Amino acid sequence: MTLDAADQHRRAVTFRRLHEGPTFVLPNPWDAGSARVLAQLGFPALATTSAGLAFALGRRDGANLVSRAETLQNVRMIAEATPLPVAADLESGFGDSPAEVAETIRLAAEAGAVGGSIEDATGDPADPIRPLDEAVRRVEAAVAAARALPFPFTLAARAENFLYGRADLPDTIRRLRAYAAAGADVLYAPALPDLDAVRSVCTAVDKPVNALAGGAPGVTVAMLADCGVRRVSVGSALARVALTAFVDAAREIRDTGTFGFGTEVLSYPRVNALWP
Repeated sequence: MTLDAADQHRRAVTFRRLHEGPTFVLPNPWDAGSARVLAQLGFPALATTSAGLAFALGRRDGANLVSRAETLQNVRMIAEATPLPVAADLESGFGDSPAEVAETIRLAAEAGAVGGSIEDATGDPADPIRPLDEAVRRVEAAVAAARALPFPFTLAARAENFLYGRADLPDTIRRLRAYAAAGADVLYAPALPDLDAVRSVCTAVDKPVNALAGGAPGVTVAMLADCGVRRVSVGSALARVALTAFVDAAREIRDTGTFGFGTEVLSYPRVNALWP
């Protein structure tokens, strides 16, 4: 199934309007089945997860081991699984040149996405963050490609400093401001250390901010909203929850020969009913 133009435009407008408030949660399914479950639970939109996809393919995340074609196929399956808007985790754009980043945006839209994110990471552990001028040119190319589409594609620009151990909040804010000036619709700095840092980012920029949640149990959507966050995503957290339960159950079978995990799982009929 391919989205028709009217349906994709509807999803795009719906997604753009969500960023006007109130704060909403954008959960991250890793396949069509998890997307359908999240849609049935009432979430308003979905975003893919590069880490969740890598794990599902049996690969490490963050090492450029998942191709653009595989990423786009995952976007397509998730977009076709539900009527919800889908934003695509497009990592660093799958290319070194701004033209390649622009092509990734176009292809993501073709796959059914109505939004997407571009990182300033390089994928090189020795030099993980791109120089700011280079990163800005890539965001500008992504913005130009998004604006050329026949619907309002919502582009998020990501500053990856903290995710790669560079705890430099002033530079992170400087980067997000530059990406906003380049035309990004949403700004995102994953792995900020605390709510004070989140609040500082939200105060410093004039575009909607996405926050990554799921790593600190004490943090709530309400707290993030109070900091000024407009959109909350959970990255690979849901995929890791599923893998955690899987590993724990498999270890129990291996180590004790028991099946105690089965007393706390959804029954087969209930799981089967999740997909009408």
